Amino acid sequence: MSPTRTVRLRANGLECTAEAETRTTLADFLRRQCGLTGTHLGCEHGVCGTCTVLVDGAAVRSCLILAVQADGCEVSTIEGLVDTSDPGNLVLGPVQQAFADAMSFQCGFCTPGIIMSTVAWLADRPVEAGEPAESEIREFLAGTLCRCTGYTSIVEGVRLAAQRSSSAGP
Repeated sequence: MSPTRTVRLRANGLECTAEAETRTTLADFLRRQCGLTGTHLGCEHGVCGTCTVLVDGAAVRSCLILAVQADGCEVSTIEGLVDTSDPGNLVLGPVQQAFADAMSFQCGFCTPGIIMSTVAWLADRPVEAGEPAESEIREFLAGTLCRCTGYTSIVEGVRLAAQRSSSAGP
């Protein structure tokens, strides 16, 4: 058994503190200790992007970072994008809604990682850049893997999210 350490982080604005083996990945910590099972594990080698979360605003493959490395950080997962202010009426975040409107997914396994990657990409992309070209979107998506679609509907979801975020203004 490897040594343990207390890990304290904020996951979607809520404190999550638990003991974890020092070799525990952030993905496993989020799923097991924080109960945030929306982060999926695909390849566990950082290749597919399925486990992407935001750590202090930056997209990271949570299968490649140790939980102890996220100690003291703000972590955002797919669950944190939903507006839960009215428990009887959950509202999808803007990127989630764009993907739903574009019917961007089939099985949904890769959905959380692609959406979190898109959130980070749009946050880093200057509004002045305008609507992204399909080639720019496809280049961005090259770091993610979806085995079900031909990416056409995913590209449309990213395009729609970008269009809506630029029309919403800063």
